[in-house]
Amino acid sequence: MKNLPVFLILIFSYFNFQAQNVELTAQTSEKPKLVVGIVVDQMRYDYITRFWEKYEDNGFKRIISEGFNFKNTHFNYVPTYTAPGHASVFTGTTPQNHGIIGNGWYNKFEKKEVYNAGDDSVESVGTTSEAGKMSPHRMLSTTVADENRLFTQMRGKTIGIGLKDRGAILPAGHTANAAYWFQGRDEGKWISSTYYMKDLPKWVKDFNKSGQATSYIKTWNTLHDIETYIESGPDKNTFEGGYNGQTTFPYDLAALAGPSGKFELVKVSPYGNSLTTDFAIAAINAEELGQDNITDILTLSYSSPDYIGHNFGVNSKEIQDTYLRLDIELARLLQHLDEKVGIGNYTIFLTSDHGGGDVPSYMKSVKIPSGYFDESGFNEKIQAHVREIFDEEGLIERIYGYNVFFNYDALREADINAQELENTIAHYILQYPQVSNVFTRTQLESGSFTTGTAALVQNGFNQKRSGDVIMVLKPSVISYSETGSTHGSGFSYDTHAPLLFFGKGIPRGSSYERAEIIDIAPTISALLGISNPNAATGKPLRAILESKSSKN
Repeated sequence: MKNLPVFLILIFSYFNFQAQNVELTAQTSEKPKLVVGIVVDQMRYDYITRFWEKYEDNGFKRIISEGFNFKNTHFNYVPTYTAPGHASVFTGTTPQNHGIIGNGWYNKFEKKEVYNAGDDSVESVGTTSEAGKMSPHRMLSTTVADENRLFTQMRGKTIGIGLKDRGAILPAGHTANAAYWFQGRDEGKWISSTYYMKDLPKWVKDFNKSGQATSYIKTWNTLHDIETYIESGPDKNTFEGGYNGQTTFPYDLAALAGPSGKFELVKVSPYGNSLTTDFAIAAINAEELGQDNITDILTLSYSSPDYIGHNFGVNSKEIQDTYLRLDIELARLLQHLDEKVGIGNYTIFLTSDHGGGDVPSYMKSVKIPSGYFDESGFNEKIQAHVREIFDEEGLIERIYGYNVFFNYDALREADINAQELENTIAHYILQYPQVSNVFTRTQLESGSFTTGTAALVQNGFNQKRSGDVIMVLKPSVISYSETGSTHGSGFSYDTHAPLLFFGKGIPRGSSYERAEIIDIAPTISALLGISNPNAATGKPLRAILESKSSKN
């Protein structure tokens, strides 16, 4: 080419540039303009199948019929709590790597309990309370939203939304343009922190002034005739906590709420999901998400099902009504995305942060083994046992979240070997009838487990943040009140989660092949052609990506 006339070289260069530009434009146009990552807090997989006949056509049924349903998706670690769940979905790895080992944990370096998103270095925005002093600084890895920001040179937006601060903050990652969570009590406002901004945008202030939150302080009755809710237990039973002792429909939220906490009951009702959808639609409009060819990401956490599940249990009429109403909210969100972003221009995934178990007192009533674990009494007995065996005080520094933390200064002064203390405590704990397994730091650091409970515990074990002895309770044994449901275990009722993909780049279909929650972020990264989150250990889900490529 060096012997060609200059004008021919210029012509060749021009057409080569145009070809590259066309190819780049084509590649960009193949990507969705907007990715919406939805996490439903405490959603068991069987809420899809159990309530299927009652769902309408444009929510769950539309997503599943037009998208891809992974029917055998599980969390591959314990504990299965809200903060680790949201972090794992969007980082593509487990607490072992992203560091969010619980909703809170004992920080053995700072000698205090810490909250997963708590950050005293930032200030609240939109409230005078401490509720805004939050950031993702304790999460050690990037999320898929971070990687999209990096790939697009910060031109692709990320907005995180959730009633719970952790549900808004952790998915959106470290580089988010904004994360917003709901301050209930007597305020009823969406707030943020100075980690993201100095002041709330006008559209958020306008939303907070609109009275939308106040409009949901009303009576909650069943969407349909309660007699048709045959997929759930009786409305009147002894297994529910309820509102101020009331456990049957209808619920007059205005009358039940105290003067200083009227917006708290909005969160603990299906209307919290409605308010979340309202705010998400406002964000899509005001932030102009999905309005160009640079992919934006909206992370959306529906928190109310968790509040309701904890209160009423997974088999309650209240849970069934919550999901029938959530189905309508999903349809409303999809319709708005169709109109604003355009059919075929956006991609959605929907999953949960954990499942939930049946109320043990209910399980006992139908003769299924279950029970309650007295955590405070147990802790006292361990401390007494260690004092008796070693004749020393203060060898155990703290017991928190089924983790036993050693006081290494005390061990050194008493010339006690840490492994000896590990083995002594592990042997004692294993004698407890409600305990299933016990693992020591030595086992988890020196072994490599690939299956079973040991693998789940190891994937949730962070060397710097976890304790020195970790115990696992038996199935359907919990440390909780005798009403309502909880979660946190490695058993299928807590690990089996829905995983639905829908929209641009997603084929129709379903699979019973095992998938894991940590596979979601690498799959979205592959779909967008960007790097995986920097600590990702999951794998792209070939069932949808290969189907997509085979059609091209």
